[in-house]
Amino acid sequence: MRILHTSDWHLGRAFHRVNMLGAQAEFIGHLVTTVRERDVDTVVVSGDVYDRAVPPLAAVELFDEALHRLADLGVPTVMISGNHDSARRLGVGAGLIGRAGIHLRTDASACGTPVMLEDGFGEVAFYGLPYLEPALVKDELGVEKAGHEAVLAAAMDRVRADLATRAPGTRSVVLAHAFVTGGEASDSERDITVGGVAAVPAGVFDGVDYAALGHLHGSQTITERVRYSGSPLPYSFSETDHRKTMWLVDLGADGSVGAERLDCPVPRALARIRGHLEDLLADPDLARHEEAWVEATLTDPVRPADPMARLSERFPHTLSLVFEPERAPDDPDVSYARRLAGRSDQEIAEDFVAHVRGAGPDAREQAVLQDVFDAVRADDTVREVAR
Repeated sequence: MRILHTSDWHLGRAFHRVNMLGAQAEFIGHLVTTVRERDVDTVVVSGDVYDRAVPPLAAVELFDEALHRLADLGVPTVMISGNHDSARRLGVGAGLIGRAGIHLRTDASACGTPVMLEDGFGEVAFYGLPYLEPALVKDELGVEKAGHEAVLAAAMDRVRADLATRAPGTRSVVLAHAFVTGGEASDSERDITVGGVAAVPAGVFDGVDYAALGHLHGSQTITERVRYSGSPLPYSFSETDHRKTMWLVDLGADGSVGAERLDCPVPRALARIRGHLEDLLADPDLARHEEAWVEATLTDPVRPADPMARLSERFPHTLSLVFEPERAPDDPDVSYARRLAGRSDQEIAEDFVAHVRGAGPDAREQAVLQDVFDAVRADDTVREVAR
């Protein structure tokens, strides 16, 4: 069976101030063309179809168009909800839409109920594991303590239990939206840390032939059977070095996996440039970035006048301007943002406690802080979905 694996469309999201809806529509057209020209048997979309729980109307219309075009091809499609989607909203009408061959899986209780498809060698079971917010699904999945590994392991236990009842030789594909250990993150993914842990081991997917992952925006291979497709478009300058692709996966009669990366159309290259303003304006080596979307980091000791206007004369698509003056690390003028860069909310809170009372929190206090951060994040998720 030939499977086209994609994820993280984030319909409705902008890139800095650039509206990406046109590029997203171009990607949908590319997807449909690829399905037709490469004889794809099944499309899988591993979450974050939308960028937020209540997407703009134009994004909903584009999704509706995508569903119609995929249904017209007569090629089955399996989709799950991601951490940016409202599972309940995305799942509205799933039963009816399923009659057109578009199978939406947004309910944690249905993790062990596959979409059964066939090729010339027999049946393939597609299990959809939507994003599992631990605090919200732990009771449904019978997990005592909320955590990503625990809820995902419980969901996979249901998958393996169902697979054990299928005919011998039944092949299996799991769609999941999670942060798997070994994956490389970027700045554009929403933090899903719970209890200080965001990642789960790849071994949680043992027992299935292919795990089609979503959440991380860079296309990557965790193991030969566990892969991220990545987002089809860039959504932060941390993705400058990404090659935006989909996976074309050939699932053999014996469950063997072959995979090919297929490039996606990207509207404009990304570039990060750094240095003194005058050097950036004069450096001939930077000519290759003049038509790119640019993030410029200025290191001038004193902020120059009209930096954005001057940069835009040479790099008309400059979208982000960062100031990092060249100073010694112990300089008191080093920015607060730079001091906090790369630190988690938990670490910042612990530093604040240490600053206020002269000693950091003990183990019990660290646990209290972590529980509070987890509770707030879970509450934010509930509020966003309920809007």
